[in-house]
Amino acid sequence: MPPSSNAKSWEPWSSIKLFTQLCASSSLLPKALWQFGQMIQCVQPGVSPLDYNDYGCWCGVGGRGTPRDEVDMCCKVHDKCYETSRKTPGCTAIVDLPYVLVYDSTCSNQQVACSATNNKCQAAVCECDRVAAHCFAQATYNPENKNLDPKVHCAS
Repeated sequence: MPPSSNAKSWEPWSSIKLFTQLCASSSLLPKALWQFGQMIQCVQPGVSPLDYNDYGCWCGVGGRGTPRDEVDMCCKVHDKCYETSRKTPGCTAIVDLPYVLVYDSTCSNQQVACSATNNKCQAAVCECDRVAAHCFAQATYNPENKNLDPKVHCAS
């Protein structure tokens, strides 16, 4: 679990770097990524989802090399899950950007559930995010893996 932070003060879009790295051209981007952040906060109240951005070799934009730890492995699995979701038959709208797909989910007792009303594309992406949020909660967060230089630490 990352260091505690004040969940009420979390403003994900105050980070211009994160916003621009995640293709700000889509009007759906803030809501879709906000949903993943909400899942993380559901499972780990008081933790900022931004703690997982630029962590290890796989958390954040891109991903390569050997995962540094369990948290980084959660991100690699999440990336691979997104790759699989893009291949779901009929989901051509998410070919390049699964993280812009808006879906329905609920949070209860620190557990996330994806809605049965989601279409198959929404369901696939929601499940990727749900599994990652729960994976983060089970993994040990190492602050030394935050903001690593991928050229130095993430050889392919």
